[in-house]
Amino acid sequence: MQLFYNPSLDNSFKQFFFSAEESKHILKVLRKQEGDVLHITNGKGYLFKAEILVADARKCKAQIISTEKSIPKRYKLHLVVAPTKMNDRYEWFLEKATEIGVDEITPIICEHSERKVIKQERMERVLQSAMKQSLQTNLPKLNPAISYKEFMDQEMGGLKFIAHCDESEKMELKRRVAADKDIIILIGPEGDFSKSEISLAESKNFVPVSLGNNRLRTETAAIVACTTVSIINS
Repeated sequence: MQLFYNPSLDNSFKQFFFSAEESKHILKVLRKQEGDVLHITNGKGYLFKAEILVADARKCKAQIISTEKSIPKRYKLHLVVAPTKMNDRYEWFLEKATEIGVDEITPIICEHSERKVIKQERMERVLQSAMKQSLQTNLPKLNPAISYKEFMDQEMGGLKFIAHCDESEKMELKRRVAADKDIIILIGPEGDFSKSEISLAESKNFVPVSLGNNRLRTETAAIVACTTVSIINS
């Protein structure tokens, strides 16, 4: 199944137009014709089936023939991950976390962060592509980059964890995670969180956790955390 993304759709729509870019892809690349049925999501849990009415490579028109709402998950996972030095590593994390099942992502700027600027629009495209490739109907929310202190000043609920490499007492994440709970997990930069950042997190009731015995790259740690939560909730 080929999945398309149109954020403007909702269950009140009867007909709509694809963008010029997608219209060209549908007709010139996929060789679709009038009468063919396509699958579209709005990234908000809806899957639409639509029949092509007008096969125009500049403005393909379709009519919705069925609408299906996916069953919401019983938990939400929010990964708060420092940008990596190399952009492609962070994009890899975004892609894989979307495939596994993350709900919200916040890039966080820490004391040891080497990269302090992210390309929001490019990362949004990575998320959209990963959602379509994995045939999901919920697009993860990508928040703007924020400083560590600004993030900690926010009100947050659910289970809260900080994964770090400091030689202090902590349990493995898999022994701390509970099913059907909203979860926030902090993952630091290549140089890890500073001691003051760890102390601040603990003062905000973040529980320190380990992701195993091996020292992991930022993006790998984030995927391990995402996978752990997914398995616990499976």
